[in-house]
Amino acid sequence: MTMLDDNSTLMAAAAAQQVDTGAMPKDEFGQMVHAQDSISQVLKDSLKNMDITDIKAVVTGENTFVKDGLRQLSELTVGFVPKLIIAIIILWIGMRLAKLLKKVIVKALEKRNAEPSLKTFLGSLVDVLLKAMIIIMAMDVIGIKATSFIALLGAMGLAIGMALQGTLQNFAGGVIILLMKPFKVDDYIECGQYKGYIKEIRIFHTIMRPFNGRTIIIPNSELATNSLINHTKEPQIRLDIVASVAYGTDLAKAKAVLWDVVNAEPLIMKEPKEPTIAVSNLSTSSVDISLWLWTNVEDYWTLWMHIREDIYIAFNENGIEIPFPQITVHNAPETPKIHMEPRATEKHLSTSDEEKLGSGN
Repeated sequence: MTMLDDNSTLMAAAAAQQVDTGAMPKDEFGQMVHAQDSISQVLKDSLKNMDITDIKAVVTGENTFVKDGLRQLSELTVGFVPKLIIAIIILWIGMRLAKLLKKVIVKALEKRNAEPSLKTFLGSLVDVLLKAMIIIMAMDVIGIKATSFIALLGAMGLAIGMALQGTLQNFAGGVIILLMKPFKVDDYIECGQYKGYIKEIRIFHTIMRPFNGRTIIIPNSELATNSLINHTKEPQIRLDIVASVAYGTDLAKAKAVLWDVVNAEPLIMKEPKEPTIAVSNLSTSSVDISLWLWTNVEDYWTLWMHIREDIYIAFNENGIEIPFPQITVHNAPETPKIHMEPRATEKHLSTSDEEKLGSGN
């Protein structure tokens, strides 16, 4: 009997004849042809040869592959779930603490009367930084290593910092000015070549208005790192005036006239800081008398303009001479003319051989 594979054309023909007639077909040699599906035959052979212990091992869990997979799944579940719970707790507590700390910082800035823009910016910056730290901590608890992530952020921060170096310096200067308050709006300050009233303090620069009505924009880094004079920091300020008189003037009379001017000026404070009048310098052509006059900050420039005019009028009315640069011309007597005696042409200087030109020493 010949066995035909299910992939051959002869098997297909034999199978068709077997279905039609119900009899076994024969080949060219007279042998009966038996058509059989090879796939079903393989399954039958596999089940016949399978050991019943293998099926039992799979069902009961004694199979090594299945057993290792179940064990790893159990270890992963037991080890990961507690870490996940701890990470969630860290996130929950950390976010609340970040929110609380942001409120504390904003309230501290409000007590220092910080600018609204500074309060908003610093509050947002602290909130973002704290939340980023909390997320990194939670990732580390779970087992996600954030080292590369932190390194990437650090490299990005370094690159941005180098690109915006000047801008960041101005920002830092603005934060220092708004926090430490070396000056405030409407203060009259002097920094280097700049003099004027502060009109606005921004994060990156400060706007100043001098007396001529111009607008000066100064980078905050310059104001935060250089020395400056704040003329209106204190409520009272001293005005220094120098009144000069000629040599030979009666100093007692001059000082009495100056005291009359001081006592008649209502903007000059008499207490708790009393005015002072004293001789301060003996100059080339004058005797200098200094006046130290205390006044309120808002009255400074008014007094600065009035007091000089009052002193000039008082000196003029009392006959006190105010010196000014003078040139004294002396009429010298005529001096005799100087006559030069003629030189004798035959008279020459005698030199030795060693002193002649070109002889060396």
